[in-house]
Amino acid sequence: MNLLIKAGRVIDPSQGIDKVADLLVENGVVKEIGAGLAAPAGTEVIDAAGKYVVPGLIDMHVHLRDPGLEYKEDIVSGARAAVAGGFTSVCCMPNTKPVIDNKAIASYIIAKAKEQGLCNVFPVGTITQGMGGERLSEMGELKESGCVAVSDDGRPVKSAELMRRALQYARGMGIMVISHAEDLELVGEGTMNEGFTSTELGLKGIPRVAEDIATAREIMLAEYTGSPVHIAHVSTEGAVRIIRDAKARGVRVTCETAPHYFTLTDDAVRGYNTNAKMNPPLREAADLAAIREGLADGTIDCIATDHAPHHIDEKDLEFNEAMNGIIGLETSLPLSLGLVRDGVLTLPALVERMSCRPSAILGLDRGTLRPGAIADVTVIDPEKGWTVTPAALASKSKNSPWLGAEMQGAAACTIVGGKVVYTRG
Repeated sequence: MNLLIKAGRVIDPSQGIDKVADLLVENGVVKEIGAGLAAPAGTEVIDAAGKYVVPGLIDMHVHLRDPGLEYKEDIVSGARAAVAGGFTSVCCMPNTKPVIDNKAIASYIIAKAKEQGLCNVFPVGTITQGMGGERLSEMGELKESGCVAVSDDGRPVKSAELMRRALQYARGMGIMVISHAEDLELVGEGTMNEGFTSTELGLKGIPRVAEDIATAREIMLAEYTGSPVHIAHVSTEGAVRIIRDAKARGVRVTCETAPHYFTLTDDAVRGYNTNAKMNPPLREAADLAAIREGLADGTIDCIATDHAPHHIDEKDLEFNEAMNGIIGLETSLPLSLGLVRDGVLTLPALVERMSCRPSAILGLDRGTLRPGAIADVTVIDPEKGWTVTPAALASKSKNSPWLGAEMQGAAACTIVGGKVVYTRG
């Protein structure tokens, strides 16, 4: 199929492009960007006037729950949620059942994703076998089977020596290590951020330093070994400062945050709202401000969702008993566009953090509209207003703190490999 996307504001930081233009797609790849392009016979024309045309959004941190936990989400429903949110590629974390620590599971995920034919799904394998924290996974096999990174996300690698060896082996294999930076001894039985709100609610708190100490350890190991490391879901002022300082002295560290960390504080937990329970927990106003500053100055490389679907029976419980995590694929784009409206990021900088940088960090052949590139494209309507309701969400699970909220901005059209896979409305 050939496509001509006309008169949109084309934004591609990989080429320094930000202008009103047409985008021509032929045989699944980008053919040309320019003004007044002619459509060859049989070309589908998409009117993008008043909209943004950007490299397909990439979410490098989602939980698709497949295999083994498909009652929460599966690859098909997760892909539907992804394309509805404007994502053309997602990277699925390995804490499935069984975990992604071998070729068979990785191959199953890739095959099922190709069969559903919506977005690209790139698996992330485990750092340790069975996520047990004792022996390293076969990273070479995982990479050969299509994994784009390794992580024990949901659990930190407790042993510093094992993490050191993981970084060294991963560097040799050319695969990124994504760290869940958390000191479990400091976390203890905590269920939300430690502070005024936790004290008022009578809930056991998780101190910020649990994240800060673990982040510092990973950076010191990366500096010592000369290996790259990526820090997942950064949520604290201290972690941002530690990463900023490390980057300044040349450490090969990158990181991500999620929309809930730059839009919500732990006040959202009031009323014992389990849809505001996550790990890391929502922090305080100073942390939120630091996350926004880190995005603005480039300390934080990427915006990821940490999309974590759970069945209502796992959330409709006493706060201490409810599972951690929220869905985010369908609300990430409008919440992130809020950073542009607030002057935190320019529009090209936002596109870089949601497409170009994730692609570069993981070594994907995506995140660009260069001629000859695979035509993964997101067309964004920045003015589209919509309400977050269970019926409006494609995800199987509905555990969102924004249920009932009014959003501004949405994906108007999502294109994967030159094929229109989603059109809003």
